[in-house]
Amino acid sequence: MKILFLEPFFGGSHKDFALGFQAHSCHEVDLVTLPARFWKWRMRGASLYFVDQVKDFSCYDAIITTDMMDLTDFMALAGNNLPPVLMYFHENQLSYPLEPDQKRDFHLGFTNIISAFAADQVLFNSEFHFNEFIGEASRLIKQMPDLRPKWIIEQIRKKNRVVYPGCRFESGAIDLQNRDVKKPLIIWNHRWEYDKNPEYFFDVLSRLKKKNIAFSLALLGEKLDRFPKVFDRALEKFKDELLVYGYVESKQEYLSWLKKGAIVVSCANQENFGIAVVEAVRYGCIPLLPDRLSYPEIMPQDIHSKVLYQTKKDLMVKLEHLLLNYNTYLPLQKRLSGELEQFSWEIIVKQYDRILDNLKYTLD
Repeated sequence: MKILFLEPFFGGSHKDFALGFQAHSCHEVDLVTLPARFWKWRMRGASLYFVDQVKDFSCYDAIITTDMMDLTDFMALAGNNLPPVLMYFHENQLSYPLEPDQKRDFHLGFTNIISAFAADQVLFNSEFHFNEFIGEASRLIKQMPDLRPKWIIEQIRKKNRVVYPGCRFESGAIDLQNRDVKKPLIIWNHRWEYDKNPEYFFDVLSRLKKKNIAFSLALLGEKLDRFPKVFDRALEKFKDELLVYGYVESKQEYLSWLKKGAIVVSCANQENFGIAVVEAVRYGCIPLLPDRLSYPEIMPQDIHSKVLYQTKKDLMVKLEHLLLNYNTYLPLQKRLSGELEQFSWEIIVKQYDRILDNLKYTLD
């Protein structure tokens, strides 16, 4: 099949997903993208750009796009000879947590709802995310003053599938031996933004430092021009522990830090899948994650009590125990590294290709 992938926000997980699918799919995939900035304008205007850029949509067997698109505008403007459209939701504007001074724009959330309804196939990146979306969509529809289209929720359910995003791992066996057991390296590889809750993370580390618990620290992840000031304070507070501070451009350098890492911690308020955590665990980091969001879904259920925490105190207790008894966690490290190979693009892409094959067959 010949697939057209339209990505209105080509950065971060959106970019990784588009490039990963293009590289691993058995189909021929053409990418047309827009830079990852001005996201509200992308939702309003990306359809105009794509219609102008692509002169003939009928030469494709299917179109893939993501949640930063007003699909109804696009379908109206693209004409009658449009192939089936698959929409992938990385996030949505109904449940994404807001900064304290922000007010939710429900017009953008409603755009997500009617776009999901208009698509021929809808995919979400976790069960957690889909359930959050459906719950918030139902609540928004109930707020309408009249003519509430409650039936739209069931229509979206019927065309939805949950398929996890693929991760690009190195081929071959993973070396799990290269760890400092005296000062285990704690990895932060999330975006430097409010929704990843860095204040919570640094507060826990400060308390452990006061107790003279030894650790080293790698602060990785995407850093925008504006980022929470707590990172500036952390640069001074943890100067003796910090080995790296800031985003590393080279993928190989990034992976080299994951391979040295002992522990990856998330304190996120928003996470619909967790590629950063999955990558770190695959390369040998023991995870400590909140017992919510998508994390209970992607971690094996029988080890939830070891790797998921309920409260800040629970995180402190688990992290302290892990730092002081790291060697006892090595069997768990080996198990998790092996099990998370299931999220590699080589395995995951087969689900996407089958869905596209079935979509074309069903609609033909």
